[in-house]
This record gives sequence, structure tokens and C-alpha cells, in this order.
Amino acid sequence: MSSLETKELEFARQVRRALDENAASIPAATVDRLAAARRAALARKKPEPVSAPAFVPAFAGMAAGLPQVEIPRRRRSPLRRFALAWPLAALVVSLVGIAYWEDQQRTAELADIDAAMLSDDLPLNAYLDHGFNAYLSRAH
Repeated sequence: MSSLETKELEFARQVRRALDENAASIPAATVDRLAAARRAALARKKPEPVSAPAFVPAFAGMAAGLPQVEIPRRRRSPLRRFALAWPLAALVVSLVGIAYWEDQQRTAELADIDAAMLSDDLPLNAYLDHGFNAYLSRAH
């Protein structure tokens, strides 16, 4: 605790002690008026908006008897956001690169097959025969 927090807590204790000591000397009519004013104020109080917590740990249900600690939310700097996003960007770029490379490999294989077909002495009708296609697929 800092020195300022310690001083604030000590002041709050002194105020509470003074109010407790002097509460018995307040006339009954004043106590009744204060109680009525408090009830009226509570009746007019707007309900506080209920919002879902931003972070709930998985073991929160187990710690029902423990006091809840509020975790402050900090804004992330652009550099920290980049540090979190770059692995995803690298994955996307890698997948695009792999897809492009595989497409180039397939294109090269088809070009080799076309070149072999066009430079071969066999007539094109031989390639239309299903049995010959099966022979070609087993031969390579």
C-alpha cells in the first residue's frame, strides 16, 4: 500500500469512529427524518446497468467463498496487436504460397505430359483407349 492509501484508510476509520460515537446523541426525530430521506433516496435510485464480465476464469465457480478481484483491462498498443497478429498473417501467406507452388507443379507435370504426347509417334486415338491409359498410369 502506498502512503496516500494508508492516510485515506486512517481518515476513513477516524470519520467512522466519530460518526459511531455521535450517532447515539442524535435526537430520535432527526433519526426518523434521516431514515425517511434514505428510504426515499433508495426508491428513486436508478438501477445500475448489469454487464457481463469481460473475463471469467474457468475456476470461478469453485471460488464462491473467496472475494472477487477485478482485473483491470488495459488497451493494447499497436505493436502488441501486431505481435499477436503476425503468426496468423504468416500462416495465411504460407498457405497461399504452398497452394501457388502446388499449382505450378501440377501445371509443369501437365505440360510435360502434353509435350510427351505431342512428340510421340503414337496416334492420338491410342490415348483415347482406356486400357492404354491404364497402362500409362502403371508405367509411370
